[in-house]
Amino acid sequence: AEDVLAVAAIERPAGVIVQFGGQTPLRLAKALEDAGLPLLGTPVDAIDLAEDRGRFGALLKRLEIKHPPYGTAFSAEEAVAIAEDVGFPLLVRPSYVLGGRAMEICYSTETLEAYLEANVKADQEHPLYLDRFLENAIEVDVDALADGSECFVAAVMQHVEEAGIHSGDSACVIPPMSLGEEMLDEIRETTRRIALELGVIGLINIQYAVADGELFVIEANPRASRTVPFVSKAIGAPLAKIACRLMLGEPLA
Repeated sequence: AEDVLAVAAIERPAGVIVQFGGQTPLRLAKALEDAGLPLLGTPVDAIDLAEDRGRFGALLKRLEIKHPPYGTAFSAEEAVAIAEDVGFPLLVRPSYVLGGRAMEICYSTETLEAYLEANVKADQEHPLYLDRFLENAIEVDVDALADGSECFVAAVMQHVEEAGIHSGDSACVIPPMSLGEEMLDEIRETTRRIALELGVIGLINIQYAVADGELFVIEANPRASRTVPFVSKAIGAPLAKIACRLMLGEPLA
């Protein structure tokens, strides 16, 4: 944060955009706002609402949108206890890593204990995320734009590999190959509801899993994802440029 603030002190920008640098600027957003820099686009509280599992889970519950069962643990003992409630197979990952590092699928308490022994310190600073892993599910990525009152779904992408391959390593296609029109309508409508409920101004990426004909939300990122340039070329619309205009106050229409 201090590097960004040092540049801002010299440049004196009208505002700062945190939606185009992956996860890193989202983590800096609060510190920048606290230092008096105006953030353009999605407000800091909305970013926190999407990033904080408890708050986001409560939002999905209120909207009656399904998500896989999950838990958060700060110690190995806590993780084993929570695993019983969440159920196996279990996707375990530390909360602070990027790109799927130290992520593992555990099928039993024994494999979970082996993972915890290798990856969890006694004074665990960051929480561990435990999610029920949906087997044989289709993963879906959605990029959308919102202005606070309207939402435009730019593309629904279907992953070629089943859910569980990290989205940075998997191939995805537009248009989706095997999702029916009814499911696509549900995905678009769910995306609109989440984006507007969060108060997104600019870009949002939502990852879904379709298992046994049902739609589950995996996570929502209130920022540009790595798929934005690919989607922009595929649909012939400059999403990043439009997002900037939305952040500067223009309506989507």
